[in-house]
Amino acid sequence: MVSATGAIIAKNVSKTFTQPDGEEISALSNMGLRIEPGEFVCLIGPSGCGKSTFLRLVAGLIQPTSGELFLDEKPIAGTGADRGLVSQDPTLFPWLNVYNNVAYGLKIRKVFNEKKADAQTYINLVGLTGFERSYPHQLSGGMAQRVSLARALVNEPKVLLLDEPLGALDAFTRMNMQDEILRIWKERGTTMLMVTHDVDEAIYLADRVFVMTPRPAKIEQVIKIEIGRNPNHGRSRDDPDFLLMRAKILQILNFTGHKHALEYNL
Repeated sequence: MVSATGAIIAKNVSKTFTQPDGEEISALSNMGLRIEPGEFVCLIGPSGCGKSTFLRLVAGLIQPTSGELFLDEKPIAGTGADRGLVSQDPTLFPWLNVYNNVAYGLKIRKVFNEKKADAQTYINLVGLTGFERSYPHQLSGGMAQRVSLARALVNEPKVLLLDEPLGALDAFTRMNMQDEILRIWKERGTTMLMVTHDVDEAIYLADRVFVMTPRPAKIEQVIKIEIGRNPNHGRSRDDPDFLLMRAKILQILNFTGHKHALEYNL
């Protein structure tokens, strides 16, 4: 299922931060891109280059210094339920069980009474049926991140923003969660914009990979991933085309100069 909504457009977006000592740091410079409805895009680039800053701009948590951002032709002027954000830290409320963590957004929006069934629907979607009464301290890292995904998805956002959501997980759990994210994306058709340092992860998940320059960041190159996906999971990691794509992206990133900031899996 492909969504008819969820297009993200950036026009000459720049963002400058002022430090307490008055020094100005330019995070993004004249960044422009278009992400189509229902597309899965990964942003990759050196640490500190502005990837997460761009996600926060799309989320409406901060505003650009100059330029414009749009969601479906409508200017982004602040936060909204049409954009969900999942970060590396699940940031669940420790005093709420799984069900109430997922239902929290519905209650804040005052739509819980008419949409309470949605909380269970999304708990089921992320594979946590039977854990509704469990509390965050009783969950593994992967399970907690599933709750975070369900909490973001329950508001049925047009766009899901993923800020290195799998970075703190062990390799096996991370690969399983990549497949879960792909499954949810295929079922819901939500536009996905994900920040990652893992080159393999970007190739495995994305329709397109946007390679960013060092700060102040802009898009250096857009790479369309034309390797077919398997029906029940993502792409084959040992496919020769996969390995060629990895080499191409690492070359663009000048891997020898940024090896401290990137990952890849053999």
